[in-house]
Amino acid sequence: MDDHFEIGGQRIGRGVQADVALPVTTMATGLDSQLAVRVLNGASQGPVVFISAAIHGDEIIGTAIIQRIASMIAPGALSGTLMLVPVANIFGFLNRTRYLPDRRDLNRSFPGSANGSLAGQFAHVFFTEVVSRSTLGIDIHSAAVHRYNLPQIRIAAGNKRLVELAMTFAPPVVIESPLRPGSLRALAHGQGVEMLLMETGEALRFDRFSIDCGVTGILRVLADLGMIAPDPSIPEPHIPARANKSRWVRSARGGVTHRVRKSGDAVRKGDLLAVVSGLFGEDPQEITSPIDGLIIGHATLPVVHQGDALFHIAIVDHPEAVGARIESMTDAIHASEPEGFAEALLDEDEVL
Repeated sequence: MDDHFEIGGQRIGRGVQADVALPVTTMATGLDSQLAVRVLNGASQGPVVFISAAIHGDEIIGTAIIQRIASMIAPGALSGTLMLVPVANIFGFLNRTRYLPDRRDLNRSFPGSANGSLAGQFAHVFFTEVVSRSTLGIDIHSAAVHRYNLPQIRIAAGNKRLVELAMTFAPPVVIESPLRPGSLRALAHGQGVEMLLMETGEALRFDRFSIDCGVTGILRVLADLGMIAPDPSIPEPHIPARANKSRWVRSARGGVTHRVRKSGDAVRKGDLLAVVSGLFGEDPQEITSPIDGLIIGHATLPVVHQGDALFHIAIVDHPEAVGARIESMTDAIHASEPEGFAEALLDEDEVL
């Protein structure tokens, strides 16, 4: 039996790591653009898993998570094959934008075509060379610019195995959400490739809580699949909250927001979330929660227009208990930080 793993015309032997550059299209300079993939072909047989990030180019939190995973796993200690794609949308990544230069959304362009648009060509190469070779994928996203998402795993509804994997990952929240036409998750589902979609953090920023949740979750899933040995240093997982419904809370007026709640907070119907007032602080208007639940996303920019989404609240059982678990998770992470660690979020304009 041939133990080599083939991708992009390369054959990678057992116990070998290789960085593969998959050519996609020709840029305006005449040079090729490429999709970078690190392949770890384990010393023994097992599942084939891919982990991808920055399918939206400004959602870079997954890039940091994949860098950590790449430094922690060696092919000699791996069963099966792991493919790491730290940046799926290199054009958006370089330009610090969600989209490709043709203004298309890569995650609405699957299955794509070898002779299609720029987005279609990237989607085609990513799916045919990486996704279609896999049994499971973990795709990492973040909220948009000026928004923050609590770490969460989103899965297709009605899939018992995905529920088990999501609970093993153990983010604060597991959400069953619909598949969007043209998305990677929808196409993978149709081809029998199971997918976990992680949403966490904010575009163009890194934060320690999101990175640690992503890294520990991925290591738990790989151990559950028998691909790596369990890591005894990883803390016992908290039981995630589960949800299949959520509500957006929007600003009833334009102005300046003073937020009193954030992602991870449990709320009851009628609880104060924020106050929006005019430029001189006049005419303040309270924004309250319309439901009992857990805040899983919030706007970070205080300047708002009428109708802007301020909070995303998931409907969960026992929200106070869930909120307490999240607080203990964040306390544990911050307690383990070395002295002098900067908790502030870092963005692309800061020079360190």
